[in-house]
Amino acid sequence: MDEALKCAELGANAIGLIFYHKSPRFISDTRAHEICKALPDSVGKIGVFVDETFDGIMEKVLGCGLTGIQLHGMETPELIDGLIRENLLVIKGLFVQKEPNISRVSLYKASAYLVECGKGKLPGGNAMTWDWSQAFDFGKKYPFILAGGLDPTNVVQAVNQCFPDAVDVSSGVEISPGQKNIQKVKDFISAIHSVSGKYMLHKKKLRNIFCA
Repeated sequence: MDEALKCAELGANAIGLIFYHKSPRFISDTRAHEICKALPDSVGKIGVFVDETFDGIMEKVLGCGLTGIQLHGMETPELIDGLIRENLLVIKGLFVQKEPNISRVSLYKASAYLVECGKGKLPGGNAMTWDWSQAFDFGKKYPFILAGGLDPTNVVQAVNQCFPDAVDVSSGVEISPGQKNIQKVKDFISAIHSVSGKYMLHKKKLRNIFCA
């Protein structure tokens, strides 16, 4: 909880709470509730799910106090529609190298899309860097969050290649899975702020930083 609060104080706009059992960052309902309750209202509390049912997701939303959902599996457009009707921010994960592929974005009506490569065994970025410029054309049409292998040393390069609306970082600012290195978080956020001027030239603003 202290790490989540510190990340928020440093400028993270949202905190990810992972409810996927196979993830090394899996969090219990009790712990998630404590974190959500402690965070200020201005910070998004985003539950991360993989192929969970509508009822299963809504149980976490109501029990833990989530304000948004990130879907990282093969969820249906109908599931997204149902969550949107619950006035939730819904982020759909799409991939460059696997399904659901970014080419299928028109199937969904999410609030925004998280884009990453799709390499590795787990549904997430697996701490692997990739050719972020592959998301450039996608970002011309859709609001998206860039993820996959980001850290304080490469995030400026990454955002300059595709100009996302937000960035998602996890392993790149960690000591071990789920344990944040606060200095790295600070360096990461400082790096993001350093590119704000270039975004104005592209009529776009990097609005959000997500820490999971």
